[in-house]
Amino acid sequence: NNSPVGKGGVGSAAHRAPGRVAGIFQCTKKLFLSERTGRGQTLEFIRKNAANGLSVANLVAGLSSVLCSLNRWGGGKKKKKRGGGNGVKKEGFKEGRGVTPVFCPLPRQYHHSCWLLLVGFLLDLADGAVARRLDACSALGESIPPPPRGTHRRGSPSPCLSPSPPPPKTIRQLPRSLPAGAKLDDFADFTTFGLATALLLQPQGALDGLLAIAYVMAVFARLCFFSSAGIPFTYRGLPCPYASSLLVSTFLLTAGNVTLLHVIAIIMVLFMVDRGLYPHDKVLESQLWKKLVYAGGVVAVLFLPATVASVYCLVWSTSYIIFPFAVWSCAA
Repeated sequence: NNSPVGKGGVGSAAHRAPGRVAGIFQCTKKLFLSERTGRGQTLEFIRKNAANGLSVANLVAGLSSVLCSLNRWGGGKKKKKRGGGNGVKKEGFKEGRGVTPVFCPLPRQYHHSCWLLLVGFLLDLADGAVARRLDACSALGESIPPPPRGTHRRGSPSPCLSPSPPPPKTIRQLPRSLPAGAKLDDFADFTTFGLATALLLQPQGALDGLLAIAYVMAVFARLCFFSSAGIPFTYRGLPCPYASSLLVSTFLLTAGNVTLLHVIAIIMVLFMVDRGLYPHDKVLESQLWKKLVYAGGVVAVLFLPATVASVYCLVWSTSYIIFPFAVWSCAA
């Protein structure tokens, strides 16, 4: 008899059915667990990189501000105008195009550039608070672990393999590198509060160019050499975001008065390279009124007219520069 029934086909199919159900259950379980694991990994990645996301946004704001400043003339073509009756030729620009800010209204590109710098100011104040709040040093920002004890310089045998370790005087500990997240934040600060802010000085000659270079180098020195004062919760030298905020606010309120901007820039350079102490501005991790000040800054920059935002940020930055510990210290 060659029928499937005679060979036990029905019985074998009955035995295979529970196995198929179990296999489907196992596959579903694995899929659910994998989705759950993937969701957990995604949330962990977001938690670790939230502060880096704010630093990248600050960097993008700075680069966009640079582009706006470089395109401030809006592609306007020059045309010659004759002076009144004396035959002297004067150079002017088409109406509505970029013009010297001392005589005519600011181009729209300058307003965009200043607005982006104020946004970067708010982002810079938030990224450190987010990193400490989430207790995260991102995967991008994980610091290199310290070398094992007794690490030698390159090319020397490992002390673990040598039978007799050298005396302690010859042991050299390699320095730990900074976390990549901190490097990203410093690079964003240099771009936004150094390069982009220096372009607001409108350098048009050798002296103006030297002043812009001096401002950028002051920000560079501040970030590289004067960031840490060796005292907890204290900076050495004026933080560059407040210098940038003061310059941007002054620029908007005075319609880009070049002379006043140059004077303030020189003062800010001296404050940044000075050895004076300034408190950590943990506005989002301190008293309630400081959090309200930050929230007011967000509302003013994003929703209120440029004049109101400029006055708000001017008062904010000036109070930090003049009364750093009396008003903005953690104990204040």
